[in-house]
Amino acid sequence: MTALKDYIRLESTGLWRADEAAQRRDVYVFVGTASLVIADKTEAPLSHWSLPAIERRNPGVRPALFAPGPDEDETLEIEDTDMIEAIERVQRAVKRAEPRPGRLRLLSAAGAALLVLAAGAFWLPDAIKDHATSVVPVAQRAAIGAQALGALEQMTGPACTTPEGRRVLAQLTRRVASPDAPRVHVVRSGVETSLLLPGPLVVLGRSVIEDHETADVAAGALLSELARAELHDPLRDMLDVMGTTTTLRFLTTGKLPDRALQAYARHALRTPPEAIPEAALLDRFARARVATTPYARALDVTGETTLGLIEADPYRDAASPVVLDDNAWVVLQALCEG
Repeated sequence: MTALKDYIRLESTGLWRADEAAQRRDVYVFVGTASLVIADKTEAPLSHWSLPAIERRNPGVRPALFAPGPDEDETLEIEDTDMIEAIERVQRAVKRAEPRPGRLRLLSAAGAALLVLAAGAFWLPDAIKDHATSVVPVAQRAAIGAQALGALEQMTGPACTTPEGRRVLAQLTRRVASPDAPRVHVVRSGVETSLLLPGPLVVLGRSVIEDHETADVAAGALLSELARAELHDPLRDMLDVMGTTTTLRFLTTGKLPDRALQAYARHALRTPPEAIPEAALLDRFARARVATTPYARALDVTGETTLGLIEADPYRDAASPVVLDDNAWVVLQALCEG
């Protein structure tokens, strides 16, 4: 929003309470162009608020107490002066932008007419999606990825999680994807190999872990999605699926409707992703020091369609570096057994 044009990336700490019965907890607060994201100490999103809807409960008192709306139990306490001023600037901008009584119908009709005319132009849908993609900050992308995962889990079941398994999954991610390690989740069904969500967030099917003797295939699936993210912005791909109308709503409200997220999740599960050029895959595997043959054989046991990956494997005639030791791999294979 133009009210925040002086800020490139604004963040602070705060005290967040999910509802009246919950305890307050320390969080990080990030402000984007149209939304506020509340995250835990690992920067995993906990809540996502639309900036224009935020209400201050204690004007003139410090720390400032905010809520996502007038009837919400969720609250956020902030001491940081810059953050408080940024939120209140947005609120002032929203009030100034409200139409005067008597003009609302005229402005609405004029706006609708202009929108219809503009939508007829062949370039507008792509321009809108490109703009939406360019203005979404990192924290909001992470929040959107978490929302998409939630929609996906309605069809795949909850992501597998045990404390030990999550620890080893994080170890695997750091081993092959550092320093740009994404968040990775494993689901019980619906995903054969892997898929990519905004964030970036990578979803692995349990078969890439449970059906193989080493971690090389799981590492390969993760690397393939990182290679895909370098070629296609997953947020842009999501907006393509959701359409121009939803993208416009997202630009004006900072929110994606649940129905659109569910439609995107169905599309992601049913639609095979575009093939990744072998050169991009080989580059990713080489940087991560991971053999390509195990992953190539997992995709095609005959090797006929993945021959390029097999023949170009830098470890074809030598032992490849270990991705995970045996003990860690056993723990990870039990991730979905709970």
